[in-house]
Amino acid sequence: MIRGHVIELTPNNKQATYFAKACGIARLAYNWALAQWQRQYAQDKAYRDACLIIGIDVDESKLLKPTQGKLRKQLNAIKRDKYPFMLEVTKCAPQLAIMQLGDAYKRFFKGEAKYPQFRKKGVNDRFSLSNDQFAVKGRQIRIPNLGWVRMREALRFDGKILSAKIFSR
Repeated sequence: MIRGHVIELTPNNKQATYFAKACGIARLAYNWALAQWQRQYAQDKAYRDACLIIGIDVDESKLLKPTQGKLRKQLNAIKRDKYPFMLEVTKCAPQLAIMQLGDAYKRFFKGEAKYPQFRKKGVNDRFSLSNDQFAVKGRQIRIPNLGWVRMREALRFDGKILSAKIFSR
């Protein structure tokens, strides 16, 4: 059975600044990936339309076919040069944001959700951590590149923790 916990963290000023940075980087990665997805999809559509007008078959190898995996690789290739500040926070912040975009597109194409929208600053600012990137001990959680952060209460249930989502105010 999958259960979710909502536990408030009590970060000090340095930790709150880190959370705000990580949320901003996750938002940047999500919005960058959404813009790239739309651009690549538009290029694919233009190529298909051009092939249809000319009357030739579509060469599948020339299509970009955006996916969250390809976008994560593209971001990793450019982030050291174009976005060096991304290295200041955990690698999970941008990577999981792009994975969430991929999930949003899957839900959209299944008809379960609306088209993914760009994230706005200050509206549900959050970043996620995968299960191997954090540890919980008592009333503390260890976050990569930051250290131990106090929680208001201990976990209420035992079991394997799959992920953590941290919201910033």
